[in-house]
Amino acid sequence: MIRYVIVAVVSAAITACATSPTGQPQLQLFPEEQMAQMGRTAYQEIKQQTPVSDDPEVKRYVRCVAEAITDRVAPDTNWEVTVFKDKAANAFALPGGKIGVYTGLLDVAKNQHQLAAVIGHEIAHVQAEHSNARISTTYATQAGLSLVQVLAGGSGQEQQQLMGLLGLGAQVGVLLPYGRSQESEADVLGLEYMARAGFDPRESVALWQNMEQANGQQPPEFLSTHPAHGTRIEQLKAHMRQARALYKRARNQRRSPNCD
Repeated sequence: MIRYVIVAVVSAAITACATSPTGQPQLQLFPEEQMAQMGRTAYQEIKQQTPVSDDPEVKRYVRCVAEAITDRVAPDTNWEVTVFKDKAANAFALPGGKIGVYTGLLDVAKNQHQLAAVIGHEIAHVQAEHSNARISTTYATQAGLSLVQVLAGGSGQEQQQLMGLLGLGAQVGVLLPYGRSQESEADVLGLEYMARAGFDPRESVALWQNMEQANGQQPPEFLSTHPAHGTRIEQLKAHMRQARALYKRARNQRRSPNCD
């Protein structure tokens, strides 16, 4: 099995050079269905480890926001949305159409537009295939065999590493955040996604101002793989004109979500 995976990956490397939606080069060694299976497996593990909210109103609200975006961005994917009962101000999306939102996020994302900014950002990571790029780069630059063993059914620390590369670092205790360029790309794409769905993109700035207040003092930007809140806000403002044009078009086409 391991040999089969190695041969398949090496063969795929011939055509593995790809570009992200904004034109950034990235390595993609793994086929879409294999990434989707990894995402589905990781999602089931998180559901087993973390309590799921049983509040019908909260679930309806979160799903309403998520579905408004996925219906515009990836309508052919059968998305599953789960609300986790946890104080963390967090959310994630995984290959295979899986979205998780933590109830703690609702204390920071004050309305449907701000929640849409987070969900749009996480869906952007999936649509841009950032997980594939991260896993592919890890496979290509480290010993490699351990990652192949994970794909062939490994467990323990290797499985945690894979889940971290999928974007679940905070959930499994492995700090593997997306890089700055991927975070910035997801911010820009997420802004577009929420606007196309009929959510007010200006609320994305308010969201990160809320995040800044909730998280307190951040380390200097050069010490972090994530952009500083101030940098993030400025980047969002720089793309706001285009996003507002998309928002106006969505409203003219009667796309006006009423999730609150």
